[in-house]
Amino acid sequence: MINKKYFVKTPSILKPIMGDMLWNIDSKKKELFLTFDDGPIPRVTEWVLDILSSFEAKATFFCLGKNVEQFPEIYQRIIDEGHVVGNHTYDHPNGWKTKDSSYCNNVKQCSELVDSKLFRPPYGKISRSQHKVLKDDYTIVMWDVLSGDFDLSITPEKCLGNLISNSSKGSIIVMHDSLKAEKNLRYALPKMLDHFTSDGFMFKNLGQLY
Repeated sequence: MINKKYFVKTPSILKPIMGDMLWNIDSKKKELFLTFDDGPIPRVTEWVLDILSSFEAKATFFCLGKNVEQFPEIYQRIIDEGHVVGNHTYDHPNGWKTKDSSYCNNVKQCSELVDSKLFRPPYGKISRSQHKVLKDDYTIVMWDVLSGDFDLSITPEKCLGNLISNSSKGSIIVMHDSLKAEKNLRYALPKMLDHFTSDGFMFKNLGQLY
């Protein structure tokens, strides 16, 4: 499915072109890998954690260093509740518009606050030269399904449809624990969890990659 600005379902043809990155988990089991970008922040991340707990679901949170610095107690709650954290840079630079040295230093700055070998580039935008520097230290995690929860032009119902129609065994799914995504997130997340858990799926984190 193609949106005017992004792919909801990552085309298979793009995956090898982009280099050595993780797009999905090769699994024959009914398991999905839910990820959240851009947190942690008060209210939204805390609500997400409550919802995940109610479904006994685990997830991976790709955290911004600046938010971890500001809200360390929420970051610690993510870990304490059995979820996994990943590096999402310190303050969300666009890799295609940032010099390699500045970009990699931004990742390093986040690593001083987020202890993880998982990295997701903001916007999914990372240059080949940046990738070459970072791939030895991190598993670079992309995604199979992009919910579009951040997209203010779509309805919450459309966001839910994106998730249900495109997720399958082993999918890595992106949502956002951010204020921008909050409206779509609050509608779609519990309904998506209910839909798939009722169908026998389990939601796991990416801790197995360590």
